[in-house]
Amino acid sequence: MAATEHGPLAGVRVVELAGIGPGPFAAMVLADLGADVVRVDRPGGPGGLKIDPAYDLANRNKRSVLLDLKTEPGQAAVLDLVERADILVEGLRPGVAERLGVGPDACLARNPRLVYGRMTGWGQHGPLADTAGHDIAYIAVTGALGMIGAPDGPPAVPANLLGDYAGGALYLVIGVLAALQHARTSGDGQVVDAAIVDGTAHLTAVIHGMMAAGGWQDRRGANLLDGGSPFYGTYETADGGYMAVGALEPKFYAEFIELLGIAEEAPGRREFDRWGELRALIAARFKQRTREEWTAVFASSDACVAPVLSLREAPGHPHLAARATFVDHGGVTQPAPAPRFSATPGSVRRPPARPGADSAEVARDWGVPPFPQESPP
Repeated sequence: MAATEHGPLAGVRVVELAGIGPGPFAAMVLADLGADVVRVDRPGGPGGLKIDPAYDLANRNKRSVLLDLKTEPGQAAVLDLVERADILVEGLRPGVAERLGVGPDACLARNPRLVYGRMTGWGQHGPLADTAGHDIAYIAVTGALGMIGAPDGPPAVPANLLGDYAGGALYLVIGVLAALQHARTSGDGQVVDAAIVDGTAHLTAVIHGMMAAGGWQDRRGANLLDGGSPFYGTYETADGGYMAVGALEPKFYAEFIELLGIAEEAPGRREFDRWGELRALIAARFKQRTREEWTAVFASSDACVAPVLSLREAPGHPHLAARATFVDHGGVTQPAPAPRFSATPGSVRRPPARPGADSAEVARDWGVPPFPQESPP
């Protein structure tokens, strides 16, 4: 089968009501996979962190129209798009879309096959549903934040990757694609309630199983995969860099201590009462060479050791470069679409959409009346 450049979601139409964080990222994933995503920006912008639209990568591969949803013409224009769409994505507080006249009832009345995706932190119901929040609070109450960090320090904040993007955006993508499959086989659309608290809790499923079986302690830095094990963690090098060690299995651990040069003196990996001694031995050894030197020592080995790279360094890693994990588009280095498809690969086709820049083109392509004229934010 010949490969195409359109992606597996070519032909799928998505309306995105502009927001911040996980909603735009979810829509970007759909766009990377080939969907025709039209972002409905509003005068003044969606709020949140302001960056130059040219660098807002969450809006790549999309087109933008500018509409004021507080006006009847703006609401009517959104419903015109909805009538021709497969999916709608919004990340407003519960009840806001309804007040603006573009909630699920209004949209599904216009298009019964529509998948209406709702992205929030707390979800559409529950005691906290109407309150504000951010990633750190959502992952805090699910137990995920409390798992991360040293045992003698505060929980470590994993940027907003764990809640907003893993527990939020990616679960919304899973949800709307599953609902799209249902709509295409049954003719019935539905609402997808993607809450960051639900997705983040779901990510901890295996840990809950381990805890129930007695294989995980409910405290950080005390377990095999949270830094409690001396052969699963990070160590500082002579130049202030860090190496990441994940030598869990016996054969990988044996290769690790051999290449590290401590095979003759290291305690056995299952001598739990000597783990403190082993950790100190590993740490002292790593401090004897630079990150670059240790990277060379462990290159192409099965010791499961890798250098800890910064965001700017990552694209230059030989493996990532060979796979083109990062691409340059419009002068901006950025992660390439993922995952990969043999017949319908995704691609970065367009730079980040500028608010309202594509109104005439979208109206023509979607067969809707010209949009009301708004001033860009």
